[in-house]
Amino acid sequence: MSMGKIIFYEDRNFQGRSYETSSDCPELTSYLSRCNSCRVESGCFMVYDHSNFQGNQYFVRRGEYGDYQRMGMNDCIRSCRNIPMHRGNFRMRMYEKENFGGQMHELSDDCESMTDRFRMNDMQSCNVMDGHWLMYEQPSYRGRQMYMRPGEYRNMRELSMHMGSNPMRVNSMRRIMDSCY
Repeated sequence: MSMGKIIFYEDRNFQGRSYETSSDCPELTSYLSRCNSCRVESGCFMVYDHSNFQGNQYFVRRGEYGDYQRMGMNDCIRSCRNIPMHRGNFRMRMYEKENFGGQMHELSDDCESMTDRFRMNDMQSCNVMDGHWLMYEQPSYRGRQMYMRPGEYRNMRELSMHMGSNPMRVNSMRRIMDSCY
């Protein structure tokens, strides 16, 4: 499995002390007093504005991110999660109600608008069976983001609140594919 590589910098525009990693890092302040920019050398990562993978999250792929505020962060970057490359099928079941209740739809490709495609206004639980996914608050892959890896998610609102953000309604989703590596 190919690992990504990301370099964090204390100041904007890649200035100040730096810290490089290829793995999950629950607390960047162990290495830097703050983190205001990053450069992704390879792979894909989620960066978070709170420790322990909580708070606002933002997807980054190979490229330069010179100012954390342009990424939609409230504060500086405090933790990051490496997203492993997935080769193979993508599959997720979405449910209208908590605990896998109500209407169910299966998805194996990107979805620009849940409302338009499934006539579903809200997804309150889901089962990610294959692949890694990015959920978006608004249609057309805009707004706040939430990273979903394989697993059962019985209460999406609770999950988004546990991450330290206001409850998030999911309105679009896309697969994290190897094209970002």
